[in-house]
Amino acid sequence: MTGPDYRPHVHAPIGPGSPGDFDDPGVALYGPEFAADPHRFYRAMRSRYGSLAPVELAPGVPATLVIGYSTALRVLNDPDRFPADPRTWQKDVPAGCPVLPMLEWRPMASRCAGQEFLRYRQAITAAVDEVDMYAIHSVVESLAGPLINSFCADGRAELIQQYVFPLSFQVINYLLGSPPEIGQQVAAGIAAMLEGEDAEAGSRMLGEALMNLVLLKHEEPGRDITSVLLRHPAELSDEEVSHHVSQVFGTGIEFELNLIVNTLLLILTDDRFGGSVLGGNLTSRDALDEVLFNDPPLANLLVTYPRMPILLDDVWLPAHQPVVISMAACNNDPAIRASELTGNRAHLAWGLGPHACPAQSLAYIIAEGAIDQLLDALPEMRAEFPGGEPAWRPGPFHRSLAALPVTFPPGIPLAMEGDPSARPAVRQ
Repeated sequence: MTGPDYRPHVHAPIGPGSPGDFDDPGVALYGPEFAADPHRFYRAMRSRYGSLAPVELAPGVPATLVIGYSTALRVLNDPDRFPADPRTWQKDVPAGCPVLPMLEWRPMASRCAGQEFLRYRQAITAAVDEVDMYAIHSVVESLAGPLINSFCADGRAELIQQYVFPLSFQVINYLLGSPPEIGQQVAAGIAAMLEGEDAEAGSRMLGEALMNLVLLKHEEPGRDITSVLLRHPAELSDEEVSHHVSQVFGTGIEFELNLIVNTLLLILTDDRFGGSVLGGNLTSRDALDEVLFNDPPLANLLVTYPRMPILLDDVWLPAHQPVVISMAACNNDPAIRASELTGNRAHLAWGLGPHACPAQSLAYIIAEGAIDQLLDALPEMRAEFPGGEPAWRPGPFHRSLAALPVTFPPGIPLAMEGDPSARPAVRQ
């Protein structure tokens, strides 16, 4: 397999105020070749450029990809020089740009700085902190059983469509108090935005669905995250609540789904984990942390926009151009990477600094429950990819399998009990 097609790139320092020294458009992160083997690209970028590499997030959309771990720490812990607010950048971005709906400013913590950030962050953190973790564990078990029963006697299944997506979808709808029809619109909109195909239509679909949910919760408040956001002392507007709900949906469906699927892939295809997890020597938590190091569900994100040209690692970064943290590349930086990862959670998959994910414990509980329930019910599963190799969905931000087909000896349906919808998502 040939290496990436690199064009000239100049690292020579230039004077303050200059537009930057990334003269070549950079490595395309949006094509199928990158999706098939991103770590090959990261290694080649590291060899050629060092800790900072020029990339394209979409045709004609340049950015700087941070692939050095220590450099990422400096960026993530310096929100004054590297704010997450994209409003100046997006002024010059064409309306039809496929990554604009994913990156454009929204009234939520991950797209703001200063007092705006603090207000939004307090609201979303408080809402997540209200989730009853014990109830979620039981809900995941209750939802997993019927899904497993729907295919356990068949001897084969496609786990994304038949198990992981519907499970993640139902859990996030439960957390947000969302009826399934609104959740379906949200999931379709988020998928279109992440993949960059018809992203503008996906953004409109997402906005309409979320506003419908907010209006519903005004009329029928409940013990769920959406209702907590509406009554929080920050007094978020309906639009602000809808955008925060979109963030929970996005991470709950896309991040959680990819985390579960990538971990199942590891367990099913890597003897170090397959035998150990199923045999009890390692836990699904160990496998999850291996994935969060090697193939984090959101591989390239945590985007910031320098307010002025900044010299970083002997490279001038242009003002207001995206600086994207590659969690996948940074986690595998040879400068910090140890060969033994078991029990090591010093990765960047959850972010770092003021923008670190507030729902880490919740994500672990959902993923561990989904994986453990499936492995307990069907311990002899084997991955069965056409052609023998997995296929990955293209896109600059996520690390996402297109499908996870498996075979197994047909099993006996599990005994079911309890209705998960009868339990409140958040504490009283």
